[in-house]
Amino acid sequence: MATSEFVPQPARYAIFVDAGYLYAASGALLLGCGSRREYRVAAEKLIKALTSHADDQLLGELLRVYWFDAAPKRQPTVDQRVIANLPLVKLRLGNLNAQGQQKGVDAQLRADLEALARHRAITDAVLLAGDEDMLPAVEAAQRYGVRVHLWGVEPTHGSNQAEWLVWESDTVEVLPSDFLRPYFTKAKVLPVPPGASAHPVTVREGDAGGHRTPAVPSPSQVFAGRPPAVKPAPAAAGTGNAVRGPTPATVAAHMHAHHPVADGKLGPDRDHMLEIGEHVAQKWIFERGRDNIRDLLPGPILPPVIDKELLIEAEKELGGSLRPYQEARTWLRDGFWERVYREFGIGIGKSD
Repeated sequence: MATSEFVPQPARYAIFVDAGYLYAASGALLLGCGSRREYRVAAEKLIKALTSHADDQLLGELLRVYWFDAAPKRQPTVDQRVIANLPLVKLRLGNLNAQGQQKGVDAQLRADLEALARHRAITDAVLLAGDEDMLPAVEAAQRYGVRVHLWGVEPTHGSNQAEWLVWESDTVEVLPSDFLRPYFTKAKVLPVPPGASAHPVTVREGDAGGHRTPAVPSPSQVFAGRPPAVKPAPAAAGTGNAVRGPTPATVAAHMHAHHPVADGKLGPDRDHMLEIGEHVAQKWIFERGRDNIRDLLPGPILPPVIDKELLIEAEKELGGSLRPYQEARTWLRDGFWERVYREFGIGIGKSD
């Protein structure tokens, strides 16, 4: 009797995306950009377009999309956190070092592709990549009977994929500029405040001859001119400048005082909400680093993923739900932004 190992498997495919290759090749092709900071990507819509295209090309069902990218110290950016929350999408993060080089991404992609092939979890693999380092994984997957379909981005000239990788793949397809264009837009040029240089520039590492390109605006430039908000009440004597979370006693007191609402419940205290917002912001800055301030630009409206996280963290602090209290949630966001602005020496703003 045949074992399950040799029973033919139903058609099933997975999509493996090297985001570094996809973004860099598309940015150069569509916008003439050499840095990811210079453009924005509608990643969720792009992933849906890729899965829809694969569905048109291949038989069987989609197992999942594997999205390979990198981030400093493997701490995901806001965009990467959004991708990680998508259904049937698995985010794999390597490390992005100080020189902007990805470390560990290729190894993770190879490991996943080979493991799925070895366990007969897929019959086909779509590989959107260009690096020759992918070649051993392609060969290993093929030895287990998996067909590998290589996708690439239309090159600006010549080829942007390794020749051996193209040769060894079972099929090859180039995604044209018209397919990719709806999902890539150039980053907006923000107004320069009075007294600042009209054309800020920076030297990009690795460019021959110190090639100069437009700099990413500083937070102080981005937030210049925001209307000031009323600061929270000063901390009690002896607390210094530390931002402290609420104690169980203050949770009970503030959750049942000051602000009546239509259903008869009483909402939290404003100063307490500002304090919690600052506390969560301080934790966010500590865990993810100051560089991730770019993910919050242009502000003061928080990206949905961060806004949801802020609400969850605040509810943990309070020991109760904030969903009925819209005004309290606004104060929470104001406290968050005040801490972020103070960290970067920016004039205090207020959320809408």
